[in-house]
Amino acid sequence: MSYKLSILDQSPIFPGDTAATALQKTVLLAQKAEEWGYSRFWVSEHHHTVQLAGSSPEVLIAYLAARTNKIKVGSGGVMLQHYSPYKVAENFHVLSNLAPGRVDLGVGKAPGGLPLSTKALQYGTVNDGKDFPERLSFLRELIENSIGENHPFSGIQATPIPEEKPEIFLLGASASSAQLANDLGISFVFARFINSDNRVLEEAANTYRKGFPKGRFILSLAAIAAPEQSEAEQLAGDKKIVKVHLQSGRTLTLQTRAQAEVFGNQSGEPYEITEQKADIIAGTPNYVRNVLEKLQKSYQVDEFILHTPVENEAERLQSFELLSPRYAVGKTEIGNTIYPYIASQIFLKG
Repeated sequence: MSYKLSILDQSPIFPGDTAATALQKTVLLAQKAEEWGYSRFWVSEHHHTVQLAGSSPEVLIAYLAARTNKIKVGSGGVMLQHYSPYKVAENFHVLSNLAPGRVDLGVGKAPGGLPLSTKALQYGTVNDGKDFPERLSFLRELIENSIGENHPFSGIQATPIPEEKPEIFLLGASASSAQLANDLGISFVFARFINSDNRVLEEAANTYRKGFPKGRFILSLAAIAAPEQSEAEQLAGDKKIVKVHLQSGRTLTLQTRAQAEVFGNQSGEPYEITEQKADIIAGTPNYVRNVLEKLQKSYQVDEFILHTPVENEAERLQSFELLSPRYAVGKTEIGNTIYPYIASQIFLKG
């Protein structure tokens, strides 16, 4: 393969599971991802939701680093509008000292929750997110230990400074985010599972590459693999992407229409909700890989981060295994391969 493969896990809480079980399954998936040859394993940040257990990526990353050996672990991503860049830099410097060369600092612009949780996170320091570029720039300078003499915090260091710095990635779904990553000279991850408009993707890719040709352009997308095409398509189902459009101009992606209604009501401003079919690449391993190769060539993608929205744990694990770099080596047709390790035997039962 001319590209790398990685995994984004949101620690989903499946029916009948607890949050504790969901987090243990995340640990298991990270260990299997390492075994299967994935490059990195990222965990997300979501607040005040009963569907997902991943609300604190920094804490989870520390545990994952201790339970794995070489795979890169990181955030996909830290919602910087809520936090002091200085504290984020300290957290990831501690992590990088604990797991040198293995820690990624993915940063996102979204709130990661509803307005109520945003207010709770920003208690005493309400932030509307408009200063995100300044926050990200300050964070980059802290990580690089390059605060200038004319900076208001000249002389400050985010200790303990690690020998190997965490790599910074900006997560986004627009050309403006790509431009910001370009300006700051950091890697960019386009969230195609949030915005599947290929016109926006093309604009973002061109914007990023134009001023930063040596930068790393990564595509995070939804993908599901199964031994048979029909099985994969059935797993993909009729999932929707739900967006709430606020009168102020902000657009946010929610998991369900009910969540979008709650978000709109809590925002205190007029809103509109739209739904569209989720763009999920679903099929046999060969089918999915062929699609990835076309995307790689069309948009000069260096790496894909897979998000797999399957509600059955065994089938979700099977999908990751079927698409894994190790499984792909020397394989052409699913019928000519040894069937993968039975996924149902390796996941934790609630």
